[in-house]
Amino acid sequence: MKQVQKIKQWIQLILGVCLVFSQFALTSVSAEEVKEFDGETVIVGTVSDTALELWEYIAEKALEEEGIVLDIVMFNDYNQPNVALQNGSIEISAFQGHPFIKSWNEDNDGSVYAIANTLLMPLGLYSEKYDSVEDIPDNGVIALPNDPSTLGRSLLALEIAGLIEVDDEVGIYADEEDITENPKNLEIVLVEPNFAALSLPDVDAALINTNFANDAGLSIHDAIFNDAEDVDKVNPMYINTITTLEENKDNPLYLKIVELYHTDDVREKLLEVYNGEITPMFEVPLPEVE
Repeated sequence: MKQVQKIKQWIQLILGVCLVFSQFALTSVSAEEVKEFDGETVIVGTVSDTALELWEYIAEKALEEEGIVLDIVMFNDYNQPNVALQNGSIEISAFQGHPFIKSWNEDNDGSVYAIANTLLMPLGLYSEKYDSVEDIPDNGVIALPNDPSTLGRSLLALEIAGLIEVDDEVGIYADEEDITENPKNLEIVLVEPNFAALSLPDVDAALINTNFANDAGLSIHDAIFNDAEDVDKVNPMYINTITTLEENKDNPLYLKIVELYHTDDVREKLLEVYNGEITPMFEVPLPEVE
């Protein structure tokens, strides 16, 4: 009888040890699933101080939740990040809309590819001399960003504002040659996007991207006009994106960063750092770009 009891005790002990090891194994597997990319590093390129603040927040989140280290590289114009992406100096970037990607790829035989939408920045018309679009005089000088995608959007914004007419068939890739009516005989001057705010003392008005306007201490509320007052009417091609190279579009590590970006807390941080001047566009599908 005692021998049977000892056998039962040994069986219970063995079962207990097995249970502990099985629980430990399950816990280890679970931890591995949660921290699938623990120790990975991704180099992220962005433009503007405001965007840098946002990505520093996402970097903290990525490290804490997934063990991913984001190495953030700051650029001061729109071309450098794509050059760095193409040559492998960075792995993903976040600053540009779909028309700029298309134009850059065509001009540089590139393969930059959008993997997620992020936010819509309004394009504001600012002036240090006038309080309304109607006040802009005949023969006035208007500064526009010189990158092809933003130039097209800028001309369409001036059309919406009632200052010019643009050939309807050109669409989002309009340039100065596509202006069909210019009743005030406005002079269009092209400037680097990051220098548009600096041009304000020398022109009658300037169209300035939100990030560069913010860096110059301007709010969209200071603009005499902006093209995103009704966000549903804005072409989704103008939504900013997270990009990588096309060959890496399905990289699970990069898609994990998209997942971390498309969260409610990042939405709140976006609105905070941009002072509510942008619109998160996480739910909008990526447009088809020909």
